[in-house]
Amino acid sequence: MTPDYDVIVIGSGAGGLAAAVPLAQAGKRVLVCEQHEIPGGWTQSFTLNGYRFSPGVHYIGGLQPGGRMREIYEGLGVSQDLEFCEINPDGFDHIFVGDERLDIPKGKEAFAARLKERFPDEAEGIDGYLDAVSKLMESLSSLGRVKGVGSAARSASDAVSVLRWARRSGQDLIEHYVSDPVLKAILAGQSGDHGMPPSQVSAFVHAGITHHYFHGGYFPRGGGFAIPRAFVRALKRAGGELRLNTSVKRILLEDKRVVGVELADGSRISSEYVISNADPEVTFGKLIGREQLSAKLRKKLDKVEYSGSALSLFFAVDMDLREAGLDSGNFWFYDHADVDELYRQGLTSHALEAETPGAMFLTVTTLKDPSKMHSGHHTCEAFTFVGYDAFEQWANEKSGEHSGDYEAMKEELSWRMFQALERRVPGISKHIVFWSLGTPLTNEHFINATRGNLYGIAKSRTQVGPGAFPVQSEFEGLLLCGASTISHGVAGVTASGLAAARKILGCRTRDLLQMNGPELRIYPSEDVSQWPEELQAKIERKIKD
Repeated sequence: MTPDYDVIVIGSGAGGLAAAVPLAQAGKRVLVCEQHEIPGGWTQSFTLNGYRFSPGVHYIGGLQPGGRMREIYEGLGVSQDLEFCEINPDGFDHIFVGDERLDIPKGKEAFAARLKERFPDEAEGIDGYLDAVSKLMESLSSLGRVKGVGSAARSASDAVSVLRWARRSGQDLIEHYVSDPVLKAILAGQSGDHGMPPSQVSAFVHAGITHHYFHGGYFPRGGGFAIPRAFVRALKRAGGELRLNTSVKRILLEDKRVVGVELADGSRISSEYVISNADPEVTFGKLIGREQLSAKLRKKLDKVEYSGSALSLFFAVDMDLREAGLDSGNFWFYDHADVDELYRQGLTSHALEAETPGAMFLTVTTLKDPSKMHSGHHTCEAFTFVGYDAFEQWANEKSGEHSGDYEAMKEELSWRMFQALERRVPGISKHIVFWSLGTPLTNEHFINATRGNLYGIAKSRTQVGPGAFPVQSEFEGLLLCGASTISHGVAGVTASGLAAARKILGCRTRDLLQMNGPELRIYPSEDVSQWPEELQAKIERKIKD
């Protein structure tokens, strides 16, 4: 009997859509099931009181000419519906350590020069560190591509380079090359992109994030939702199908082989393959059930640790933030140089106990994409890390109907976050026209993220590479994608989706990227005079409104 579909994809995050689109383009009958009313997972956007927010997309690397993400977007043809804004190339990340500030510029050489200007005595170590980051990523990339004796020799050299850091942390990598406490804090300043203390995160993950942004940072014009919107359009052009408000209750198996899914309404849909974009606990613990897992997989699932969560403050201000010294770059605020301790606190309930958060991230989305201003106001997003345990007492309450003590706590935590921002941006708390706070429970509800995690399983030394979850599961026909497999972030999960598609089609990645989409359009966030005239006029109207 012919199945209803060739492939069913559970979840429409960046990984799920990156799998669905090339499979549909290859002629497969593809259905994407999304529990939420809008697609995108962590790449979704939402509107509150007319203000647009994008909780999971703050910048993406690899979009420069020849960059990997650009090749993917153009190769899948989604570039015809996708545009980006390039964040301030002189400082796409601003790292504040106490009273110190360093702006990370586009370009590895420019970054090295800026660091050496501030830390001249560490010049040799700075070059060593940045070169090590490049070498480590190049070695990881080249492994497995062995062709001929010469290539095999290079592969052996790469393996040695990789093995050297296989069980070491991001902090080990930093401290191997530099010793100044403030410099170490700056080099660890992007740790929010993996959410772990530098002493606990895999050296590979830490190096990968640094390397990913060597060529600058970019923000999708229109907000994070521009990415799933472009992918959904490509999916439909290729004959694929997306069903929203469609929750999968079970993955159906026969003799350890996938045969389809059962939806929450009890209906069943058959397929040859299922790709789960849900995290491992949802996929194996809920959709399959521990009783059907091998002892090995059950043990791994029971031991796995998930990444931390965050308090997510979405707000709008009627303040000239550029005049206040802000720009399109991201702002990382650390009260002191012990970044490791600040991220250790971020895995606990410390944010609920401290007078104000000691570490925060701030981004002004309307300075990244000026075309999204509303009523002349700026929209901002601020985050501080927090563990899930402190919120577990409210976990069984229905979303939108939480008890008064939960709502009172949210209001108190929001005010503490505003107080912390006030120290960095004086006057900002007096110009708030709207605010809303998300907690780990918010992530759990809208993203179906176990314990409200931000980045799938924790990216510790034992949970990356072979320690992560493989794309091919132990069940025939069931594949995984998403932040708990190859890597996290938009780039990492996109790669995982392509890997799942590659497994099903038995092809190479380049065989998936044959749509020859138009050149990706990129506009400078800091200079709207270089934008198309119709967009300039739109921005002028929004500023005046």
